[in-house]
Amino acid sequence: MSIPIQYTTAEQALSIIKSNQRLFVHGSACTPLFLMRKLAEQAPRLKNVELVFITVLGDLEVQKPQYQDSFHINCMFVSAPIREAVSEGRADFIPVFLSDIPDLFKKKILPIDVALVHVSPPDIHGYCSLGASVDIARSAVNTAKYVIAQVNPKMPRTHGDGLIHVNSFSHMVYHEEDLPEVNYSENTTDTELTIGKYIAGMIENGSTLQMGIGTIPDAVLRALNNHKDLGIHTEMLSDSVIDLFEKGVINNRKKRIHPNKAVTGFAIGTRRLYDYVHDNPAINFLDIDYVNDPHVIRRNPNMVAINSAIEVDLTGQVCADSIGAVQFSGIGGQMDFMRGAALSEGGKPIIALTSRTKKGVPRIVPCLKEFAGVVTTRGHIHYVVTEYGIAYLYGKNLRQRAKALIDIAHPDDRESLTQACFERFKQF
Repeated sequence: MSIPIQYTTAEQALSIIKSNQRLFVHGSACTPLFLMRKLAEQAPRLKNVELVFITVLGDLEVQKPQYQDSFHINCMFVSAPIREAVSEGRADFIPVFLSDIPDLFKKKILPIDVALVHVSPPDIHGYCSLGASVDIARSAVNTAKYVIAQVNPKMPRTHGDGLIHVNSFSHMVYHEEDLPEVNYSENTTDTELTIGKYIAGMIENGSTLQMGIGTIPDAVLRALNNHKDLGIHTEMLSDSVIDLFEKGVINNRKKRIHPNKAVTGFAIGTRRLYDYVHDNPAINFLDIDYVNDPHVIRRNPNMVAINSAIEVDLTGQVCADSIGAVQFSGIGGQMDFMRGAALSEGGKPIIALTSRTKKGVPRIVPCLKEFAGVVTTRGHIHYVVTEYGIAYLYGKNLRQRAKALIDIAHPDDRESLTQACFERFKQF
């Protein structure tokens, strides 16, 4: 017997939002763009409504300057739609490990008044799914005073922690729209594919993988076709896992925790990915305070964490969230997995980056740019990979680290880096 469902209009649902409240906004592929457009229409009656979220995709109407008196963004990851607002001082950024964000809600450091989420239609038992983005949304829903759901038949129904009964929603708004899509493969360069091949050579059969956001982790997945018995325990999934699943390369058999199942927090990709994770019992979308807990991550042997960076200095400090004073992204889950992989038996924490940007700016540098943030410390760094090779820094002193990094820097940058090394360490 099916549960009776009562939908309402967006205007009626959003009318419960008051000035000076804090709203959680579902993120990534689940960004509730219809509700956000309708929320912008409520601006004349609202003042100082705080919006908290991590990655968002699509045109986020409320971030535009004309709404700054009504809405203030206080985000925990700076994604493309809000970078301009952050750089212009119309929005703020909270540096925090992804695994710690649920505690901000649970401990009332950031108490949530209203959560805006984007879910799949209810099943015959009345359960909707948080779809492609469970991550921090599970905790936000659990702790919010009110929950407004945008119900969309194009949202995949995923297995794991994302099931929510309709009785938990204050209001449900039905609106069908396409999910935001990102195709990392179409932007991957030959240089990144070379890096992917280096890293693939470091991965043993039976390893468990975590892939960060971007084209380099995607390039690694594309180079793994000849591997066997790989597992997935990651904060995010992208399209490139599909072919490896279908070829049996990824089967999760060797994992110590959640054997035979892939574990993730969210998925960002194309419609092909969203269709693949729909009702797929081999993929569990779990709460991020579990997925990204280093003590959980370390339990899988041969854990390989693959993350990108903006620049690395000659001592091994990794900047992955900013370009000087410009906040580009966030801390995210990089340190969660770098530490978890380092503690795993046979684990490999890897930072991968091209030796130069597309504009020719060096990424291996004598020192980080002024005001740049350190995401992975030099005490946590193990492997750094560029298109020129692999540098292993763990246990090496500062001069040894500098030499190893210079060896994988762009050839045209090595002379100046060597000179900088002499000036800093007096010998080389």
